Amino acid sequence: MNKFEYLRKQMIDYQLAARGLRDRTVLKAVSAVPREAFVPADLVEFAYNDSPLPIAASQTISQPYIVALMTAALELKPEERVLEIGTGSGYAAAVLAEIAKEVYTIERHKILADTARIRLEELGYNNTQVLYGDGTLGWPEYAPFDAIVVAAGGPDVPQNLKQQLAIGGRLVIPVGTTMRTQKLLRVRRISEDEFHEENLGDVRFVPLIGAAGWEDETADKAVTEKIEASLPELIYQSSEHFASIDHVNLDNLLERIGDSRLVLLGEASHGTAEFYEMRARITQELIEKKGFTIVAAEADWPDAAHIDRYIHGTAPDPLLESRPFSRFPTWMWANHSVLEFTHWLKAHNDKIASFDKQVGFYGLDLYSLFHSMEVVLNYLDKVDPDTAEVARLRYGCLLPWASDPGMYSQVTITKQYKECEEDVLATLQDLLNKRLEYAWADGERFFNVEQNARLVTNAERYYRTMYYAENNSWNQRDQHMFETLQAVLAFRGPDSKAVVWEHNSHIGDARATQMSARGEFNIGQLARQEYDDAAYLIGFGTDHGTVAAASEWGGPMEVKQVQPSHIESYERVCHEVHTDNFLLPLRKPLQEITRTKLLAERLERAIGVIYRPETELQSHYFYASLPRQFDEYIWFDESRAVEPLTKETTKGVPDTYPFGL
Repeated sequence: MNKFEYLRKQMIDYQLAARGLRDRTVLKAVSAVPREAFVPADLVEFAYNDSPLPIAASQTISQPYIVALMTAALELKPEERVLEIGTGSGYAAAVLAEIAKEVYTIERHKILADTARIRLEELGYNNTQVLYGDGTLGWPEYAPFDAIVVAAGGPDVPQNLKQQLAIGGRLVIPVGTTMRTQKLLRVRRISEDEFHEENLGDVRFVPLIGAAGWEDETADKAVTEKIEASLPELIYQSSEHFASIDHVNLDNLLERIGDSRLVLLGEASHGTAEFYEMRARITQELIEKKGFTIVAAEADWPDAAHIDRYIHGTAPDPLLESRPFSRFPTWMWANHSVLEFTHWLKAHNDKIASFDKQVGFYGLDLYSLFHSMEVVLNYLDKVDPDTAEVARLRYGCLLPWASDPGMYSQVTITKQYKECEEDVLATLQDLLNKRLEYAWADGERFFNVEQNARLVTNAERYYRTMYYAENNSWNQRDQHMFETLQAVLAFRGPDSKAVVWEHNSHIGDARATQMSARGEFNIGQLARQEYDDAAYLIGFGTDHGTVAAASEWGGPMEVKQVQPSHIESYERVCHEVHTDNFLLPLRKPLQEITRTKLLAERLERAIGVIYRPETELQSHYFYASLPRQFDEYIWFDESRAVEPLTKETTKGVPDTYPFGL
């Protein structure tokens, strides 16, 4: 078995079968098609990733699961004839050709039609015919078809295609009133005039362009641009420009934020100094002028608790044996930008006598599985030794994986080791059952331990499912972060207000990105659903400069050059604006036409703690609708890498200092 055959098998097991797709005919067909032959040469290593991939003509090859799902929905039989609208790379046509007797496929982009025709012929798919033309009109010469599948989202079901179905035929098509989201419909032809529709769920596809689909807006583009201002010009007119973070006037931004209870501040990378420093500047003004008392970050709870104790002027907690921010990536929080912000928070709190009015710093993430276990056990040792012994036995189930929690997922998949879910849940339940007894002695201390116990419970589930349910693991993580945020708000009281620091991919509304088509949600979506306009989402972006990132998980931090943005991205549009830095209101735009023109989906860049410039398009870009994703967008045309702290940096600082390196 070669590399790609192995990856194909993994794809079928973990992306298709694990999601409940059991149609043996479809699984066999997908197993027979070499997906690596249908992707661009520079993206071959990602051929079996659980995501769509870019191809020529600004189109995509669909996510493997979506291809399999739509194929299964057709209920194909070996003797049947099928019509596909939207050939793209030809991959889906090849899967169909493994099942059906004849496959007819139409593509409106000539380069794709020609390439797919050659590729299918070379691979021996002699039962396929490729037509360059308008797919919304179908292929009447070869009608009727037993099945028709449309790989693009239309405003409704084209009558031309319905009429080309044989009696008993099935038509599968994404349909939606906007080009942003669609429902996947299966239409059955019952008789000459009778059709039955079924809704198969939410999906997201490129628009179906043609006479019976959406209008191709590019046709009059050249003429329109002569008459109207360009999009970069509109952004310039609709944005607030500033020379530096120190001198930016945020009064208008605070007015737009209004009485929001949540302000979510993003970042387009985990290693860009401007993002940290601008978030700090905005947070300071929200604290001073709007009464915010919570800063919640994409950091582990026990590590953030170290900062919280520092800014409150209390001694380090002797129960916290592990040094904070020692887990990869250390530079994400142990850096000079955060250092200066924590000094400001401490100085602010020092001026406020009431502890309840002081600002707290909290971590929302769930990677600190074993540090959190230590906190729980050390607390119970002090307040309830008998319960501590029981908890220590229960947590012992997880101890073999202390050095590599990811291995826990692999052994539970193979059933070589029992799952620890019941044990960690029981420990959390014991804590909750004694809530009144424990909290009476020290409510804040108990709240800290309760959140650590809840983190252990959620982290166990996260690590257990991370390898066989990728999307579910993402959702579990963001659900945990949102629930932790909710717990902090409740703990701080009904008048509390929070600023959240997380990556754009977490705080931007997932429903406005291709994440939604993969069944993923995030904290930004959950915040809007819970708080509506009382949640204000602010994204950040940059075009070029440097960034602190690693080349692989667990690798050393490097200062890397950020590639100039992709020509079809939001970042490229912003780069062409004649100012270096700006704030762009999106919920309450200065000009509605600017928001309207930004609605159409474009590529958007996301750099995490890993940056791979050599595969940037695949590794770091996704499709999104910026005005639906964020309420505001802050732009820095050129940015610099965040500067990490070192042992030399922290030499001589007091023991209460929040970082340990």
